[in-house]
Amino acid sequence: FKVMEATRACDWRGVLSWEGRMEELMEEQPDDMCNTILSIFAAAYRSGFASTSSTGHLDSSANLEERRVAVLGTMERFRDQSQAMCNLAATLLFLDRKGEATTHYEKARALGAAHGFFTVECSACQGLGLTAVKEGRLEEGVELLRSALAAVPLCEDKNPARELAVLSTLINALFKMDAFDELETLVPRYREAAKAQSRGGGRSWSECDSLLATARLHEARGRPEEAAREVRALLDLMRENQEAVHAMLSACQVLRDATTHLKVLDPELGEEELIKSVEAELANLVRMEGEA
Repeated sequence: FKVMEATRACDWRGVLSWEGRMEELMEEQPDDMCNTILSIFAAAYRSGFASTSSTGHLDSSANLEERRVAVLGTMERFRDQSQAMCNLAATLLFLDRKGEATTHYEKARALGAAHGFFTVECSACQGLGLTAVKEGRLEEGVELLRSALAAVPLCEDKNPARELAVLSTLINALFKMDAFDELETLVPRYREAAKAQSRGGGRSWSECDSLLATARLHEARGRPEEAAREVRALLDLMRENQEAVHAMLSACQVLRDATTHLKVLDPELGEEELIKSVEAELANLVRMEGEA
């Protein structure tokens, strides 16, 4: 009862205070209850990581998710099992355990294909594609990400965030390949999808990221004035939505990426006023993050 109470209160420390009795809680319980208990403690560890940045919490979460995968298989809940494999693989990839991540993504994809789970096909292909890109296998990674994007309209959950996640990953990979013709199609699609999500539920990190992608494409095509315009739009978006931006863990990274990738923000080549504006906004976000 107290574990459930802590879960409802989003008190990850309260949940983990019962960690020493987790095995006892699962004793003689049916598989579905064991799955629930494992899920609760795994989620608490993920929340712990979000609060403390301790990768030890993610390691513990991954261990519990691996146990969940086995329990779900015993229950023949194959859709949940394959999605749990993808979640586990994503955690392992974040921890730079690429080999283990690849194994779980491949198992999930095979299970999804056997049962016709397009959501799993999409998640697994995205994860395998991202892993390949991280390992320098760009062409293989891009093909997998294209497969993930093709699966998006067929996904059972109809989650609009799924398309945004795949587009962001694919677009970043295509920039590394200088595949600008394909980007001319995908970047506007990403921009419109991000705006649509914002209209449906508040400003999103994807809207910021899509503005950066648009600026990068303009610059790559020799349109520096248009690139600078998109950077100004990005700054305006952040300033107008301080509370939402403050909640975005990746907001600072968007601006750091902008300074890395855009010549219009190069101190030797760019516009001084724009560069100072970006530096000031980044400093403001860092300050806000430190006060949280």
